[in-house]
Amino acid sequence: MSPAARTLLLSGARRRRFSTETPSSPPQKQQRLPKGKRWDAVVIGGGHNGLAAAAYLARAGRSVAVLERRGVIGGAAVSESDLVPGFRFSRCSYLLSLLRPALIRELELERHGLKLLPRSPSSFTPCLDGRYLLLGPDAELNHSEISKFSKNDAQAYPRWYEEKLEKFCKLMDFVIDSPPPELRHEYHLSMVDRMKDKVDKSVFWSKLLGIVMQQGQKDMVDFFDLLLSPASKILNNWFEGDVLKATLATDAVIGAMAGVHTPGSGYVLLHHVMGETGGQRGVWAYVEGGMGSVSSAISKAALEAGVEILTNAEVSQISVHHTSGRVQGVVLADGTEVLTSVVLSNATPYRTFVDLVHANVLPDNFLSAIKTADYSSATTKINVAVDRLPQFSCCKDFNPEGGPEHMGTIHIGSESMEEIDRAYREAANGVSSTRPVIEMTIPSVLDKTISPPGQHVINLFVQYTPYKLSDGSWQDSNVRKSFAERCFSLIDEYAPGFSSSVVGYDMLTPPDLEREFGLTGGNIFHGAMGLDSLFLMRPAKGWSDYRTPVKGLYLCGSGAHPGGGVMGAPGRNAASVVLEDLRTK
Repeated sequence: MSPAARTLLLSGARRRRFSTETPSSPPQKQQRLPKGKRWDAVVIGGGHNGLAAAAYLARAGRSVAVLERRGVIGGAAVSESDLVPGFRFSRCSYLLSLLRPALIRELELERHGLKLLPRSPSSFTPCLDGRYLLLGPDAELNHSEISKFSKNDAQAYPRWYEEKLEKFCKLMDFVIDSPPPELRHEYHLSMVDRMKDKVDKSVFWSKLLGIVMQQGQKDMVDFFDLLLSPASKILNNWFEGDVLKATLATDAVIGAMAGVHTPGSGYVLLHHVMGETGGQRGVWAYVEGGMGSVSSAISKAALEAGVEILTNAEVSQISVHHTSGRVQGVVLADGTEVLTSVVLSNATPYRTFVDLVHANVLPDNFLSAIKTADYSSATTKINVAVDRLPQFSCCKDFNPEGGPEHMGTIHIGSESMEEIDRAYREAANGVSSTRPVIEMTIPSVLDKTISPPGQHVINLFVQYTPYKLSDGSWQDSNVRKSFAERCFSLIDEYAPGFSSSVVGYDMLTPPDLEREFGLTGGNIFHGAMGLDSLFLMRPAKGWSDYRTPVKGLYLCGSGAHPGGGVMGAPGRNAASVVLEDLRTK
């Protein structure tokens, strides 16, 4: 977007900068791929999953090119420093926990510069009545804090977390790190290959059955109850305190156009606690230098393995042979043809099959499933630069360098599940929430590389904002400014003076996320994470193993199993399927 589209305000002699639209990427020297070269594989999209897939393929000896539309790699896991001078923002994703331990180990990401900054405490919920709730990896802290609201909840919390969630996460680890046991569609496979495929599927189901048997019938019933139930039912069964339940419930709705009473929101809750940092389950961390450091580390592993990465290279078409139905390569927006018989798309399923592939090469039922999938979004990301830390009224002691209340995720407007549900119902009717649900993080308290001394970077992950407003448009600068100010005013209720501390900000509504980052509908997961869109149903029934109806075309992004979040599992798993197919071929 042009600089003219940005709103600039002055406060006294100090210049404050507010960007409600997306700035243009800085001009970069145009790179070129070797002319006429035929690649073993081409990856569309330089997000973390695409880079991971490329790295694994190249480490197996394959020639791989990654084509990224923007001028910077990383997709939604990206750091950008041209939004407000002197500040470096994690533009979209902002925390790390789901990145698979096997990927970190196998690609040696720490050697390539990945440095995690664990948070303790990890959660802070301020209340307007002067109380607050801190939670984190410290069991004694949790007991003390929850006891302020309910002695019963303080006793129940460790059982809820350890006996239930951690157990279920261990079951999910195997499923996440494995390609789904999809039935193969290729009828040309030899008898040997068909038998091997059947054995592989049997091995998967046998291992899964073994894990299930270890859980026991009662735990499995509880597991399916968690998957199928609304988060409100699960949390009401365990706890009595509104503040604790609301704090936990935010993990069940974050990034989703869903409320706490939506069936299946219990799985989203599980999805957000099944990661780890440094071997500690459920702990989320900041990344030094911002989330772009994750993509940078993976790209270094890929480059070391021989991958060619091209930025400012938008793919306009996937070429498919008209008789064989096999991929021939891709065509860039400038007309350049890149030849390959294997393409991995890190784009959303909608973008891949509706925009890049001709409809006549896809089965009607498959294309219909892709088009009618749920890509709705309720998320707006506001990246804020401030000249001082917020001072919360409920905290008597204030440390200008950062206290426990500044370390983790700060839950604003989340004092009860009813408050969250009310905000959701407004968005379901096309109205941006009157009192938005805000997850606020301040990474610069731990990461001193992303802001000037004494000043700070603040991430606001805001819900609920519908893609299409019933009254007005996100294209209207007044509508955008009004919503940002609404968020700042809500924070003022808990931390007076926050609005006056804002030096500048950048706001990404669902349409902005779609336009700038290719996230269909603005959905950060490349598609809803409902139970009808997971495992053997993702992205469409019958096509869950990263293969697609187009021979040689694979999905490797969050629209494939196991779904969204900065985890790298779709890219890692997809690469293993591609290598298996190349060996068979």
